[in-house]
Amino acid sequence: KISFISNAVTVVLQLALAIDYAIILCHRYRAEHVTKAPREACIDALSKAIPEISSSSLTTIAGLVALAFMHFFIGRDMAVVLVKAIMLSLLSVFTLMPGLLILFSNLIDKTVHKDLVPKITAIGKFDVKTYKIVPFIFFAVIAFGRYFSNKCPYRYSYTDLTTVKQSESQIAYQKIKKTYGTENMVAIIVPAGDYTSEGEILKELDKCPEVSSSKGLSNVEAMDDYVLTSELTPRQFSEMVDMDYEVVCLLYTAYANENSQYGRLLNGVGSYKVPLYDMFMFVKDRMEDGNIDLGNDTQKTLDDLFDQLEKAQLQLQSTDYSRMVVYLTLPEESPETARFLTKMHEIVGKYYTDNFYIVGNSTSAVDLGSSFAEDNLIISVLSALFVIIILLFTFQSAGLPVLLIIVIQGSIWINFSFPYLANTPLYFLGYLIVNSIQMGANIDYAIVVSSHYTELKQTLDKKDAMIETLNVSFPTIFTSGTILAVAGVLISVLTTNPVIAAIGTCLGRGTIISIVLVLGVLPQILLLGDSIIERTSFEMKGLSKLNRQQTKGTVYIQGRVRGYVNGVIDADVNGVLTGQLNALMSTTGEEKPELLGDGAEKPDEKPDDETKKENKNSAKGEDKKDEEN
Repeated sequence: KISFISNAVTVVLQLALAIDYAIILCHRYRAEHVTKAPREACIDALSKAIPEISSSSLTTIAGLVALAFMHFFIGRDMAVVLVKAIMLSLLSVFTLMPGLLILFSNLIDKTVHKDLVPKITAIGKFDVKTYKIVPFIFFAVIAFGRYFSNKCPYRYSYTDLTTVKQSESQIAYQKIKKTYGTENMVAIIVPAGDYTSEGEILKELDKCPEVSSSKGLSNVEAMDDYVLTSELTPRQFSEMVDMDYEVVCLLYTAYANENSQYGRLLNGVGSYKVPLYDMFMFVKDRMEDGNIDLGNDTQKTLDDLFDQLEKAQLQLQSTDYSRMVVYLTLPEESPETARFLTKMHEIVGKYYTDNFYIVGNSTSAVDLGSSFAEDNLIISVLSALFVIIILLFTFQSAGLPVLLIIVIQGSIWINFSFPYLANTPLYFLGYLIVNSIQMGANIDYAIVVSSHYTELKQTLDKKDAMIETLNVSFPTIFTSGTILAVAGVLISVLTTNPVIAAIGTCLGRGTIISIVLVLGVLPQILLLGDSIIERTSFEMKGLSKLNRQQTKGTVYIQGRVRGYVNGVIDADVNGVLTGQLNALMSTTGEEKPELLGDGAEKPDEKPDDETKKENKNSAKGEDKKDEEN
């Protein structure tokens, strides 16, 4: 079984989150299909898309896994359902979608239209010009965002929360509340049998100004100003129900024998007292067994009493426990309510040392509020930690993941500042769930930008690389972000459940904020922190060592080259190149790539004077061509 909340949210979120993987594969296929047939293009596209999609999905899964550590088990339920949804989506994209692309390749080619997503060069140029200003403004904004988000007016019960779309029951409740007001009911559960203690508890509570009324067996009136728990002698009982005194004495004697209370009869049955409720129930049982036959008038009186007793028993007592109902003048959630609940525990605790319970919407809200702080800390730390670990090995840099996390965490703080600034209550579960989803899903946008920038800056100037990065990244971010934002908004306006509506509202708003920050703040942070990224970079053991080299003339290379050599090259090279080189170079061993400039000697070979002369002339010729170009 799963929660109805998990079911309702996952139906939309699985589509919104997992469609990114399909989009990535489609973009790769289109790029490969320019020069290749559909089948070969699809094979190459899938081989290139799997690492990218896997990295993206892992960050999303990492954020969702953090939900499983909540005290509130709905978190574990949603984590399992959503992680399963992501895994099934990955399986579908990796196995089903390639076949669909090949099957419908002709139709895809026929329906191609011009690119409708515009270039954002202007935004890129603005980011480059303001990279020394915007980051500091952003840090100030997120400082305020963190402060305001900590003051967010959370709610732990959704009785008084409203949604854009309301059901008939919600409309009726709001009308009743507006017309007649509402009562805050709290139930006290204690071990059954001690009517004296129950009566004292109710008396103390009734004296409190926070209590409007209370009900229990110890204050429910029966007849003649007696309550159900009043202890009556045989004489008092016979007068109240108009029964023969001798018959009542026999009933009392039978009651004492059945309950093994022989000692209480030593002073005579006339002084023996039994709680009215217990005696009524005993008489009722004997009458049903056919052991007692009363007159019509007495029978009618007792039948009316028995109907009331049966209702009271269903509401106020079971075999092991008694229940007392207390109606408070306080709202369901407030600091005053929490303080009075503590006082109620103290009052009941004077008569029952343990094995008693105080329950209701207010107590539930207090309990959830006490665990919320810890759940919030666990989810925030774990989701950020899991994502950092994944990015650490993805980018092989200790600084870059931190910069990306700062941007997304800043978007989360700004997102949850809005409820405080708008004075709009927010259901706490919406915060916990969106916190993890926003960290796991929106970090993908930051990954797209940083990945393209890391690649392009190896062959372009940093500023030019960033402008080109935003143009290349914008279609993916715009498509994916729009889908997720629209999904969140639709959830918020189409559901009548306040919990689901809160999740949708926060998710839609948070995604929009994340897109704005990724396009308008992250580029400046990457430019400003470029030296930090470079200094904290590391190389995984067994992977290629990268070195950026620039030179002109005749160059001897042994190793892997990626970059510009009078054009673009990405190949294993072992030989001499003549011209201009600006590329990444690496080897798989311990030796460094051999890069020798103009007139350099090839290792283990000593060129003669004629060869040197030819190399110099060639280098001069290339330099002259470069100047002319």
